[in-house]
Amino acid sequence: MDGEVYYGAAYKGSKQYTQQEVRTANATGFGAAADDYAERGIDLNEQLVRNKPATFFMRVRGDAMTGAGIFDGDVVIVDRSLKPASGRVIIATLNGEMLIRRLEKGLNRVRLIPETVKLAPIDVDAYADFSVWGVVTYVIHSP
Repeated sequence: MDGEVYYGAAYKGSKQYTQQEVRTANATGFGAAADDYAERGIDLNEQLVRNKPATFFMRVRGDAMTGAGIFDGDVVIVDRSLKPASGRVIIATLNGEMLIRRLEKGLNRVRLIPETVKLAPIDVDAYADFSVWGVVTYVIHSP
């Protein structure tokens, strides 16, 4: 088909644009002097995700971590490449159930600590089906 023009996706990601490529409004016929110093928009992936292939977002259900500022309906950013250290908030599976808890590693034991008085800490048995999915790096809370 002659004359047919194909237009691809216009969004290239914010990292590929230079400051000179950011469009400005010319309502007065010339650009404002401050336009030369304007910054590009904030890319939350660029700010919050350190390792893209190993990072995923999850929506939290339940109130097990309200003391840590993680509430029902919040979105957590989880990095699977980080080492699960004692004291960090993790996403774990225990006997087929996915949990968000604070990890506590002792000399010969592993505990999952909730941040609420409604739930008790879980001592992970050595023979339990337990794995750590990843470490929570950020929480996105909507009002």
